[in-house]
Amino acid sequence: MEKFHLFFCVMVLALSSFSKKVTVHGGMNTTRINHVKGIVGALVDYSSRIGKEEKVAMEMAIQDFFNYTNQSLILQLKYSQGEPIKAALAATDLINTQRVQALVGPRTWEEASLVAEVGSQSNVPVLSLADPTPPWATKRWPFLIQASPSQQAQMKAVAAIVQSWGWRRVILIYEDTDSAAIGVIPHLSHALQEVGAEISQFGAIPPLASSSLSEELEKLKRQQCRVFVVHSSLPLALPLFETAKKMKMMEKDYVWITTDSTASLVHSIINKATAISSMQGVLGVMSYFTETGPKFQDFHTRFRRKFSAAEHPEEDNYEPGIFALQAYDATRAVALAMVQTNESGQQLFDKILLTDFNGLSGKINFTEQKLAPGNVFLIINVIGKSYRELGFWSDGGLGFSESIDKGANYNASMENLSQVFWPGGPRTSPRGWTLSTISGRLRVGVPNDSNYIQFVKVEYDYSTNNYSVTGFSIDVFRETVKLLPYYLPYDFIPFNSGTYDALVQQIQLKALHSISLEPCFALVSFCHFVLCRWRHFHRFVGLKTKKGRGEHIEEAYDAQLEIDLQMGQVVHEELELNLVRR
Repeated sequence: MEKFHLFFCVMVLALSSFSKKVTVHGGMNTTRINHVKGIVGALVDYSSRIGKEEKVAMEMAIQDFFNYTNQSLILQLKYSQGEPIKAALAATDLINTQRVQALVGPRTWEEASLVAEVGSQSNVPVLSLADPTPPWATKRWPFLIQASPSQQAQMKAVAAIVQSWGWRRVILIYEDTDSAAIGVIPHLSHALQEVGAEISQFGAIPPLASSSLSEELEKLKRQQCRVFVVHSSLPLALPLFETAKKMKMMEKDYVWITTDSTASLVHSIINKATAISSMQGVLGVMSYFTETGPKFQDFHTRFRRKFSAAEHPEEDNYEPGIFALQAYDATRAVALAMVQTNESGQQLFDKILLTDFNGLSGKINFTEQKLAPGNVFLIINVIGKSYRELGFWSDGGLGFSESIDKGANYNASMENLSQVFWPGGPRTSPRGWTLSTISGRLRVGVPNDSNYIQFVKVEYDYSTNNYSVTGFSIDVFRETVKLLPYYLPYDFIPFNSGTYDALVQQIQLKALHSISLEPCFALVSFCHFVLCRWRHFHRFVGLKTKKGRGEHIEEAYDAQLEIDLQMGQVVHEELELNLVRR
C-alpha cells in the first residue's frame, strides 16, 4: 500500500505541479546558486497562521546563517495546504528536482508520515515539526527526526490543573485526526490516571466541521461532567467556542482548558473581538520560551517587521509564537550541520543528530532522533481583550510557580498563582459537575429482613406507597455521598431474599450496582465503590471472591457467624474503610 501511494504521488507529480514554490537565497544573488553550501527544503501550510509564521522564521534563519558564517544556503519552500498527498508530492519534487539535502516540516503527522517515507527512500533527513510522533516512527523511517517536543509533559501539565482543583473527570474534545489518536489521548489518559482522574467522555470533531459542532456539544452538554479539555487547531477551536457560547456553555460552573495547539496562538486573535469574547475564562497550557535577552529581542523586532501588514494584511497581530521559534531552530540545526560536512545523506543526518545549542524555543539536542522534551509550560487565562499569564508549571516533580527563577516556590496546587477568571466570572472554583443532567442512578440493594435494625431498617410507608430506609449505616452512607467531588444519585432497593448469596448475585445480574448487607457492609461496598469512581460495579472491599457452581460470586459473611464485626471508620481524604476482625 505504501509503495502504491508513492507511485501515485510520482505519477501525479509528473502530470501537474500545484504546490507553490518560494526560493530564498541567503546572502547571494539568485544567479549564483552553484556556489551555495547547501539546499534546504521546507513544507508549510501557508493557509494557516502557523504556516505563515513558519515561513517567515525559516527565511530569517537562512539569512541569519549567512550573516553569522558568511556561507550561503538556499531555502526551497513549498506549500502543502495541510494535505498529506500534496505534502508527499511537494517533498518528491523538492528531492528529485530541486535536489534539497534535507527537509523541514510539515506540521501534522498525517503529512509527516508520507514525507518521512519519501525522505527515507531517498536518504534525505526529514525534520518533522509534527506533534506527536509515534515511538515506532523513527525506526520505521530511519531518516526521520522529531524536531518538536513530545506532548507527554504538556498533558501532565493539564492533569496537574485538574488535580489542583479536585476534579475527577474531564471531557476531551479533540480534532479527529491521527495525531490525536497517537498522542494526546494516550498521554492525557495516563496523566489523569496518575492523579486519580479520568476522561469520562470523548468528543471527536472532524477538521473544520463547524456544521456538526452544535450537535456534538449538545450531546456533551447532557453529561454530568463540566470540565472540558480542548485539543484542536485554532481554525476549529474558534467556531467551537463561539458555538459553546451560543449554547450557554461558557457560563458559570463550566471549565475549559486548551492545549498548546490553541493556547500558543491566542496572541494572533486578541484583536478579533468575536473570537476573544467567546473564550472568556478559558485556561490554556502553552509551551514556554524566554522573551528576554538580546537574541530573542533582535529576532522579535525583525520578525514583526517582516510579518507586517504589507505581507499579511489579513492578520491583526504580528507577534511570533512557539511554532515560529521551532521552525527557526529546526532550520538553523540543518544549516549548522551543513557547515560541518560537505556530504549529504547519512553523513548529514548524523551531523544533525549531534546538534546542541540553546535555541529560541529552548534547548536543541536530540536523543534517539527526538528533540529533548520541554519541561516548562505557561498557564494563561483569557480575560477581556487579551489574556493573563497566571504562572508556570514545571515537570520533574516541581509543579506550579509564579516564576521559574532559582528561588521560585513550587506547589502542587495553583493556589499560589494569580486569581483565575472562570467562565461567567465566579470567584470560587467550579465543582466540575452539574445536577442538571443525570445519566443514571446508583441502585443500592438493602436487606428487607436485617437482624440489626439499628443499622439498616426497611419500612413500608402505606401513605406514600414507598419504602423508608433508615439506620446508622444508611446515615453514614448518605454522609459519605456528600464527600464526593461530583453528584451521585442513588436509590435504595429493598430485597426480600433469605440468603446473602442471592442478594449479592443481583450485582452479577446487573439488577443492582451495590449492596448494603449488615452493619459494616453498607460502608464497605459503598466506600470501595467511591474509590473505584463508579467504574467497577462488581467489586467489594472485605468480600472474598470465590468460584462456585461454575461462576464467580462474592461471598458475604453472615454477621451471625462466629465473626464479630466492628464498624470501620471512613477516612475523609481517601474514603477508605477499615474492616477489623477481633
